[in-house]
Amino acid sequence: MKKSRPVNILLIEDNPGDVRLAQEAFKEGSIDVKIDVAMDGLEATRYLHKTPPYQSVLTPDLILLDLNLPKKDGREVLKEIKEDAQLRCIPVVILTTSNAEQDILNSYNLHVNCYINKPVDFDRFFEIIQVIEDFWIKTAILPTMME
Repeated sequence: MKKSRPVNILLIEDNPGDVRLAQEAFKEGSIDVKIDVAMDGLEATRYLHKTPPYQSVLTPDLILLDLNLPKKDGREVLKEIKEDAQLRCIPVVILTTSNAEQDILNSYNLHVNCYINKPVDFDRFFEIIQVIEDFWIKTAILPTMME
């Protein structure tokens, strides 16, 4: 996929170690990626709705969302994204430690695009990020958001 600008990813993740791992894994990739991070569900909502201090951010091309977040749960964030006409076409990939069948079912019922169980192994985590890049950035055609 050839883009004239970086692919904008919003990583909604409260674990600083996982944030660093994801950033490093995307740096290893061959695609120009800009990663913004929201550390909790409220920050993610403010970012996506471009409320202060996020008025000038670009709408993400892809969202990586953890379910277990402080302040506002990732499940609530997913529901809000998929109910919002301006946000619902942004692909959302759940990247979480939860492998609870109810979380998986509820996420797909809320129209998540993909559900991935976050590995605890460092090398496997890198592989998962590369798979996300290979499919969602190199293979899939992402919608072009009108700003």
